[in-house]
Amino acid sequence: QVQLVESGGGLVQPGGSLRLSCAASRNIFILFNGNWYRQAPGKERELVAKITTGGSANYADSVKGRFTISRNNAKNTVYLQMNSLKPEDTAVYYCNAHQQFTSEDYWGQGTQVTVSS
Repeated sequence: QVQLVESGGGLVQPGGSLRLSCAASRNIFILFNGNWYRQAPGKERELVAKITTGGSANYADSVKGRFTISRNNAKNTVYLQMNSLKPEDTAVYYCNAHQQFTSEDYWGQGTQVTVSS
């Protein structure tokens, strides 16, 4: 079993920045893709950013050029740097580790991000 713990959420003004962290209880991200999802009130959960085991990153169109996903294998951690935040980025952000061959999945508990003046 693997535990994922997110941190770094909070309240920020439009145009501001936050960095989310997802710490795993063991070195999972060398074998699992690291993903960040978000879910806003009344909306479905959506994939925001993904980093593969090979280090390739992909982003939702809504965050391209503003968000950056990265990984530190030595710290068993995946990050999401969020810049130029907009009110529509307000959501609970969830970390996910996904094994593409076995479909094994682990989820964090979520961290709230609120963008408001």
